[in-house]
Amino acid sequence: MSTTATSSVAHMPPVMAWTDSLHTGDARMDETHQEFVDMINQILATPEDQQLPVYKAFLNHTVEHFAQEERWMLATGFSADNCHAEHHATILETMRVVEAHYLDSDKTIITRMAEALAEWFPGHAGSMDAGLAAHLKSVGFNSESETLADPSAIQTVTMSGCGSVSCS
Repeated sequence: MSTTATSSVAHMPPVMAWTDSLHTGDARMDETHQEFVDMINQILATPEDQQLPVYKAFLNHTVEHFAQEERWMLATGFSADNCHAEHHATILETMRVVEAHYLDSDKTIITRMAEALAEWFPGHAGSMDAGLAAHLKSVGFNSESETLADPSAIQTVTMSGCGSVSCS
């Protein structure tokens, strides 16, 4: 990429805007999601030859983001192998491979991954995460303190779904 093209990338508007449609109904989840969106935009505004440190910070954030949701799932009756967590694992595996490819020779792969995540995330947030947020509310789970108002609200049967009406 030429210097001129790289400079123009830094002045482009964010590829992914934070909109009301990304709200899940859980303030802590929404805050984490807004950070996720901001970091995608930060990657896309960074020249490709300088993206690796920004991407590594984003990967670390995403690991914690997904671990946070998975803690909540387990605390509220989801099985460890539910499909929502499986989606997270697939995304993280792909993100780790992207870093290796970038280091090997492909300096455009981080941009492509950020663009793909910007395309994927609204659907995930609007289905699986919104469903999880509704579930958390229905069982009285406080995501700030990560506690249940009434632990007996959790059914004895572990859920294997994704927290959404449909797992896709």
